[in-house]
Formats: sequence, C-alpha cells, structure tokens
Amino acid sequence: MSAELPINCLMTPDEAAGLISEGRFLMLAGDEAVLRRLPAGNWMGGTIPYFMDDTGGVSSRERLFVTEVPVTAGAPQLRFYDVAGLDQLCVDGPDNGYSLIIIPAFSAVHSLYARRAPAFEDMFIKPVAGWVAGCHLDDLGRATPQVVLGSGPHFDAERAVVMHVPLPDEAYARIDILNAMTQGGEDRLRFAETGFSASACSVNGEPRNLAEYLLARGVDPRLPLVADYGGASVNVSIKAIDGATGRVDFYAPVFDDVEYRLAAPVDFSVPPVEEGMEPALWSCNCILNYSYWGLEGRSTGTPPGPMSFGEIAYLLLNQTQVCLRIGQG
Repeated sequence: MSAELPINCLMTPDEAAGLISEGRFLMLAGDEAVLRRLPAGNWMGGTIPYFMDDTGGVSSRERLFVTEVPVTAGAPQLRFYDVAGLDQLCVDGPDNGYSLIIIPAFSAVHSLYARRAPAFEDMFIKPVAGWVAGCHLDDLGRATPQVVLGSGPHFDAERAVVMHVPLPDEAYARIDILNAMTQGGEDRLRFAETGFSASACSVNGEPRNLAEYLLARGVDPRLPLVADYGGASVNVSIKAIDGATGRVDFYAPVFDDVEYRLAAPVDFSVPPVEEGMEPALWSCNCILNYSYWGLEGRSTGTPPGPMSFGEIAYLLLNQTQVCLRIGQG
C-alpha cells in the first residue's frame, strides 16, 4: 500500500480500517458485508462490488475501493439528506470547494435527485459529484442498495450521504465527463412528461409509441438516448422495452424540455481506451459500461474507481465516467 496521498485504490477491510483509525476522511465503495466490518470514523460509503483499477475491471465482495479526501481548508462536513432537505444540498456546500454525494439506487431520494436536481438552488454554481450505490447483479431484487455515514456507522437505504469539502482560495474543483456515446441518426425525439418511463413521444414532431418505434427500428437496447447539452452528450439508458404494453423504462429520467436522438452504433466487443488521461482525485464509471463492454479484467486507461448504478456530475448520468480533479490558480 502506497504512503503517497491522496489514496485512490482497492484495499482490504483491515487496510481501510487502519486509515479510518488515523482520522482520515474517506469515501468508500464495497459490498455491504465488507462495509459493516469497518469502525466509526470520518468516512462515507455506498454498496457496490464492482470496480475499475489499474489492471482492469474487478468484481470483489472482499475488498473496498478507498478514496482519501484531502483536508486542505478545514474539515469536511458529513451528513445525510432526506427527500425533504435534498434541495438544500448545494446551498449547504462550501463557497469554494465541492460536494461528494452517494445515493441509494431505487430509493425516493434517487428519483427526486434525478428529476429535480437541475432546479436545486446553486446547482451548477457549486460542484457536485458522486455515484449511485447498487448491489451485485446476481442479487438484483433481493439486496437493497445502501449508503453509509461513517460516524455510526449508520446504514441507510432512503437517504443520500454527502461530504461537503472546502478548498483553499487558490484551488478549485473541476468535474469531467467521459462519454463514449454520441448522437446518431436524424430522428428527433421529445416527450410530454418527465419520468423514468415513457410510452408516448414525438418523433420529428409526429406522435408515436416509443416502444413500437424502437422495436420497429431494431434498436440495440444497450444504446441510450442521447441529448446535447451545449455540446456535452448526456445519456438516458434503456432499462427495458415492453412491446406488449408499449412502455419503455429508463435508468434516468427523460425530460419534457429536452430533445433526444438515438445513440450512434458502437462496437461493444472493443472497449473504448483512453490514452494519457491525467490523474483524478476520484472517479466512477457505470455498471452498464462494465457489463456491456465486458470490462472484467480489461483496462480502459481511465482513472480507477467504483462502477456505479448511476453517475453524478451535477445531474444524474448513465453510461459515463465522471472524474473529479482539483486545479490550482
């Protein structure tokens, strides 16, 4: 284990417990059983047993991904947020710094953040990055994703856990998004309502049933809908297409004021590789990328971190990698 700071790698529970006992501020990712072995301290965590390290994708129920959060301008603040107070997330954040957030998948706070975060006060002014906790894919429907506030430790399936981290005046937080998907095709899709599912939509201004449209085109459900936010591609990943009911379910909401296009085709047999990426304080990648590209044991050259059930770079994202970097000047 390297003594260099900050730490950002896979560890055993005993190694992580040693850092906690030293009073370090940490963000942890791991299987629930492993997280429950850890002592109280200045940490927060979320459940997930999938990671990316320097050797490639890793699935482990025995190890944790440990990110140390440097203390450079006062101690970070750790706390839970429920659905009633979540809209104050950015207001509570430091004037100069960043907020790290972990949200339990399939919870009410997950749905609220996905739908309402763009309208939170001070959103896009104060940096917010994080991920959505999940579970082993074999345990879907049985295990409940959880987040952890390390002061107890307190486990919770219905609240988000947040670390507000101040920075000195000469430093700033930068959030980068790496997305292998781009818009493809000419058809423009719009929706009348914001939500995690849709039946009705318009295609080039004409009313259509979305499931019927996707099935008629033979769309690969691994390809998301993609919106263009001022030059940045933002994905909405398809969870299921039900031809019988005409409904399509998504892993993130479609919005009623955004135009979407189908993603351009990609070769899922060849993972996207990034060369020469600069290091990140923290990063996460999507479990869908892990699954669709078969990243177990395969390296992409991107910064290490947990594989999540959703990525947060201000907004809730899908099929992306999010990196948090600290700059000077």
